Amino acid sequence: MKKSIERTFASIWNIFLYMLQWTIICSIISVIVGCLVAFFLITLEKCIGIRNEHTWIVLFLPVVGGIFSYLYNYHGKGAGGGNNLVIRAASGSDEYVPLRLVPLTMFGTIFTHLTGGSVGREGTATQMGGTIAYHISRLFKITEVEKEWIIMCGISAGFSAVFGTPLAGTLFALEVLVIGRMRVEALFPVFLSGFLANIVAESFPVHHAHYVMGPVPELSFMLIVKLIICCIFFGFLGFCFEKGVQLVKGFYTKLLKNPVLVNIVGGMVVVTLAIILHTGRYLSLSLPMLSEAFTGQAHPLDFLGKLVFTVLSLGSGFQGGEVTPLFGIGATAGSFLNQWMDLPIGFMAAIGFVGVFAAATNTPITCFVMGIELFGAQGATYLLFVTILSYMLSGHNGIYTSQKLIRPKYWIGQSILPLKQKKNCHVEEKIK
Repeated sequence: MKKSIERTFASIWNIFLYMLQWTIICSIISVIVGCLVAFFLITLEKCIGIRNEHTWIVLFLPVVGGIFSYLYNYHGKGAGGGNNLVIRAASGSDEYVPLRLVPLTMFGTIFTHLTGGSVGREGTATQMGGTIAYHISRLFKITEVEKEWIIMCGISAGFSAVFGTPLAGTLFALEVLVIGRMRVEALFPVFLSGFLANIVAESFPVHHAHYVMGPVPELSFMLIVKLIICCIFFGFLGFCFEKGVQLVKGFYTKLLKNPVLVNIVGGMVVVTLAIILHTGRYLSLSLPMLSEAFTGQAHPLDFLGKLVFTVLSLGSGFQGGEVTPLFGIGATAGSFLNQWMDLPIGFMAAIGFVGVFAAATNTPITCFVMGIELFGAQGATYLLFVTILSYMLSGHNGIYTSQKLIRPKYWIGQSILPLKQKKNCHVEEKIK
């Protein structure tokens, strides 16, 4: 009996020490990353405002692209790996993540938005968070697994702070590394980092956008049929987004051997297209367009315009992220489909928002929870249905080329389909 009590107290003491250790580490990461993300968001908002007032600034997009491409390729010391470098580090790679990635990705993204590049912002936040966490991990004598956890904490902190969604940020860090497995063993420190980083960021005057889904339709057979049709379209858009970026990158790489010229020429193409179309609607984050999708004011082909501008911007190497453009593409795609579906417009925009996001990132649980954080829980069943089906229909590739594939998304009967090495997706093991 005495030994049993001693073991119980020893177990409690070990849990206390474990939580204390990770609370200290997570607090350090969260304060630094939360402050960096807050500075990034505030500066980004001001720069977008300046560009809206002075539209001629977009003419400098090729110049900005050339400058930062030069810095990345000739002075970045491997920083060009960006999101995928951080993901590989969190998956156990021994690659070095240079600290200079933080200023390069932050100011590269800020100046890209200042001059109108159609990119996102989550990539910048997660890169900053992962890089800061990587260097903090080097200060401690820890195991390789604990190092991975710390980098995941940085990813969670960056994602949570940039969108104001700590639950989605937690799940993103646990889910994005590997298709088919969540790193739930790191749940406590990853959640704590995202939670604290969001509190730190919101202590500054940052603005996180939230949208109103509005009324949710009643369950019916026809509603399920309509949702399935929508999911096929959302999955196809996610597939087109990923493939489009890869094709544009491949085309420019074959056409121009110098990466600096790729950015310059790519920037010229984006600016020329904006001038031809006489619109800046699809430049930068396109947040007004995203809001209009929830009110029924979006243009019918906004999803296509945003898709093209984002693929051209990311494919030519501009810094930023993919998630916010995916939000815009998905929400406007839902708005577009509503002319045939005859469902509440806010509901259609919301399911498109999470559907295309899930299809392109292979993170359905993250997308589902983010939908609840942004829109509320009244449509939770439909949000989960759409994220799962869109995820299933988009294939095994995604925008994060360093994701590992540990389990296929589906199999037929008793015969497991053989897993083959994907062009941009690493297979970790076969199913037995």
